[in-house]
Amino acid sequence: MKKRRIIYMLILASAVILVSACGNTKSESAKDAKNSKADSEKVFKFGIPQELASIDPAIATDKVSFGAMNQFYEGLYRMNAKNEPEPAGAAELAEKSEDGLEYKIKLRKDAKWSNGDPVVAADYVYAWQRVADPKTGAEYAYFVEPVKNGAAIIKGEKQPNELGIEAIGDDQLKITLDNPVPYFDKLLAFPTFFPLQQKFVEEKGKQFGTSTENSLYNGPFTLEEFDGPGSDLEWKYVKNEKYWDKDQVKMKEIGAFVVKESSTGLNLYEDGQLDDVILTGELAQQFRDNEDYVLDKEGRTIYIDLNQKDKNKPFHNVHLRKALSYAIDSKAIVDKVLGDGSTVATGIVPTDLAVNPETKKDFVKDSKVYKEYDPKKAKEYLDKAKKELNVDKIKFDILTDDNDSTKKIAEFIQGAFQDKLGIEASVTAVTKPIRLERSGKGDFDIVLAGWGADYNDPSSFIDLFETGNAYNRGGYSNPEYDKLVRAAKTTNVNDPKARWQNFLDAEKILLGDDAGIIPIYQVAEGHLRNPQMKGYVSHTAGASYEYKGIKAE
Repeated sequence: MKKRRIIYMLILASAVILVSACGNTKSESAKDAKNSKADSEKVFKFGIPQELASIDPAIATDKVSFGAMNQFYEGLYRMNAKNEPEPAGAAELAEKSEDGLEYKIKLRKDAKWSNGDPVVAADYVYAWQRVADPKTGAEYAYFVEPVKNGAAIIKGEKQPNELGIEAIGDDQLKITLDNPVPYFDKLLAFPTFFPLQQKFVEEKGKQFGTSTENSLYNGPFTLEEFDGPGSDLEWKYVKNEKYWDKDQVKMKEIGAFVVKESSTGLNLYEDGQLDDVILTGELAQQFRDNEDYVLDKEGRTIYIDLNQKDKNKPFHNVHLRKALSYAIDSKAIVDKVLGDGSTVATGIVPTDLAVNPETKKDFVKDSKVYKEYDPKKAKEYLDKAKKELNVDKIKFDILTDDNDSTKKIAEFIQGAFQDKLGIEASVTAVTKPIRLERSGKGDFDIVLAGWGADYNDPSSFIDLFETGNAYNRGGYSNPEYDKLVRAAKTTNVNDPKARWQNFLDAEKILLGDDAGIIPIYQVAEGHLRNPQMKGYVSHTAGASYEYKGIKAE
């Protein structure tokens, strides 16, 4: 273990909070600590809620990993502060054919890898083929399905080199789609589509992406002092001197520290040890009026996934699913458990993600309220479920992450099931990498899951629950739902009005008819953030944050 990490862990171990003494202002000593370095020497340090699960663009699946990779990798586009795509690895925006099936993209000639090698078109071709290749096991492989032959390659029916992406020399790409994709520009900024240097990846083999030494970077920063996914509690981002736009990167170094408890994070912030920490629950409520409190609203919904794949479990019963849904008071969760500005989710698609192409009305406003709290209905549906299942008692486990806020939510839900339904539910809290692994294998009863929008379109959520989708962890399946999802991708892809209605009708089936999953709340992260830090960008979709423009003032 690094000496630096030992010191950090000692700080964590000795963190003691006297919340009542903190009040709503920081102490002068904390302010002095934050101003003790000259701006040019400042190293901003972020409290991160979970370990990095992966730094391989083809393998990563979670918010923390995607956010981190956005700092040391870069794709054809980056999302700007207005959540609009703009050229990054590309020299300019794509030239598109009238039918929306062909994209020609010129690459910037000054883009380099951190070893000095140029980033060339073949790097994108290799990375995309690797994602589509079933041998890679990329859960986000479905993102390349719209690319010509993508679906067939993923199924093993065609070879990866038949994917519709072609290098025209070193500095131009030609991308051919099977069907038009209205949001394809936004996908080009997503980590799954980042380039990789084939020679480097193949030389590293199974070790690729497992540590600093086994990775190669083309983004604003390089990842340093990272020892491995799922275990390392501290790493740093160091300015990449090979980066084409290095003059716009003002910070020489940014630190990241895994802090799972809000109270620990607050203590470290007050002591000047961290410059950005996440607050939840009572601490978020207490500090809402603090001058350093910042609310980052996300296009992210937290929901309960129920294991419907395993027919030995009771969750294939629609009445049980509805009983559990009605028993959960989402408003109490956001008000009393979180208190950080998060809002009740009435459907799976979050607010501020997409608007009606004709009326410009938010999707949530166009849809209906599907998640309600009604203990009476919950009991009625439970009685029906018990009769149909021929059981007197129902017991199950709630799988969740081991961070502070998520554990508290799981425990609140556990209490609701006991108090409203008499159901004895246990809670198993594990690290995020383990939770993701178990979820992927179907090793759970119900799991407190979350999904953040990958791009600004309802399909980012609605597509999740199509039969066979890798992220449909619970195995929900409905043929009518699948037809609507496919219609939005094919028949109605160039008919915005009909496509919009497909999404509305699909959500009604998923939540109104089937209670296939249980939406809980839309995330808004409450942060204490050093006011000296300027240029931090938060995104509602895709990689959730941007360090590139951060500077000290």
